[in-house]
Amino acid sequence: MASRLLSRSRQLYASQVVLHESAIPARYFSAKSEPELKGDVMLKNIFLDVKKKFETAMGILRKEKITIAPEDPAAVSQYAKVMKTIREKTDLWTESQTIKNAIESETKDIPDARGYLLKLQDMRIKQGLKDELGAEAMMMDALEKIEKELKKPLMRNDKKGMASLMAEFDKINQKLGVRREDLPKYEEQLELKIAKAQLEELKKEAEEAMDTQKKRYL
Repeated sequence: MASRLLSRSRQLYASQVVLHESAIPARYFSAKSEPELKGDVMLKNIFLDVKKKFETAMGILRKEKITIAPEDPAAVSQYAKVMKTIREKTDLWTESQTIKNAIESETKDIPDARGYLLKLQDMRIKQGLKDELGAEAMMMDALEKIEKELKKPLMRNDKKGMASLMAEFDKINQKLGVRREDLPKYEEQLELKIAKAQLEELKKEAEEAMDTQKKRYL
């Protein structure tokens, strides 16, 4: 149940991000490029970086109180807050940043709007997500309309054509009840659902561990 809810939440957020940002490149969230290093030095740096992030995360977890109670909204909120602190201190991506970065890296070399949308569809399918909003079909219909007016394929560097497509996407947003200013709220809701799903997994693992211990003493 938790995994289905999480998948739906990711699909909802991804669809909203795509509708608002498909005409422009998403921001890069990766670190600045480093000078080329030899293999052994690179591996050592990676190890030290992972070790540092792990130690930072463990330090935060030791200080913060976490209640493994996924049914308690306050416990879920506190857990999400702790995870956010860990991400900020260790430079890890949020779910929304991961979605945006994946979209950017997978589509940056695609010149046309149709290829871009088809790639997004392919990414969704590979992730096992369903288009429950029906956004993809509406986006394709919008593209068909624009290309019919242009009488040629729409290229992503065609500023005027892409502006027209974005105007059509705005209409889709209105139909779906999605507003650009609400994206931070959707992101927060997504992070809470992720936190709840993680707490449910932790609770399940804890209960299984306790059952195993009981059986050993029977």
